[in-house]
Amino acid sequence: MTDEDALADAQRGHWQHTYAAHPGMYGERPSEPAVYAAVAFRAAGAREVLELGAGHGRDALHFAREGFTVRATDFSATGLEQLRADALAQNVTERITTVVHDVRDPLPYPDDSVDAVFAHMLLCMALTTPQIQALVGEIRRVLRPGGVFVYTVRHTGDAHCGTGTAHGDDIYEHGGFAVHFFPRDLVDSLAEGWSVPQVHPFEEGDLPRRLWRVTVTLPQ
Repeated sequence: MTDEDALADAQRGHWQHTYAAHPGMYGERPSEPAVYAAVAFRAAGAREVLELGAGHGRDALHFAREGFTVRATDFSATGLEQLRADALAQNVTERITTVVHDVRDPLPYPDDSVDAVFAHMLLCMALTTPQIQALVGEIRRVLRPGGVFVYTVRHTGDAHCGTGTAHGDDIYEHGGFAVHFFPRDLVDSLAEGWSVPQVHPFEEGDLPRRLWRVTVTLPQ
C-alpha cells in the first residue's frame, strides 16, 4: 500500500467515525456556497445537480428543496444514510439519489449526463494534485456542454496551511482531518478549457477557515 492509499484509507475511516459520532454535524442550514450555487445553476437553466462529497446532506437537501434533481455522492456510507433519513423527513426523497463513491475513482455516470456539479471543500480533501486533475477531468466528462461547476477550497492563505502534520503536496493534517491547501495557480490550471474562473474569497467557521468559491462553465 502506498502512502497515498494509507492516507486515503485513514481519512475514510476518520469521516465514517465522525459522522457516526456527530450526526448532522454541520447542521441543517445549507452552506453559503450552496445557496449561491442554486441561484447560479438556475440562471444557467440547470435541472439536475451532482454533488460530490455530500456528507450528511445539508446542501443536497437545499438543492432538492429548490426543485433540482440531485445525485449525491460521498465515500461515507454513514453520512449518506443520514442524508436519506432527512430527505424522507423533508419529503424530497423522490428528488435525491445517493451513491457511495470515492472520487479517486472515475465518476459512475455517463458522458454529458448532468447539468451542474457542486463540491464544497471536497477538492481540498486529502487528494494529490494529479488526483484533483483527474477528478476535474471526470467532472468535465459528465457535464453537459454549458454546464456549471461550483467548488470551494481552502487556500494557502489559511491559518492552518504549513502547520500540523505535513503529507507533501500542500497537504497538512490537523485533528485527524487532512486538507490540501490550494495555491492560486492550481485554480487557474484546473480552469484550462473552461471559462475564466470566477474566484470569490470568503471565510467560514471559528478559525476562521479561509476559502475560495470558484465558478467555471464548460463551453458549449
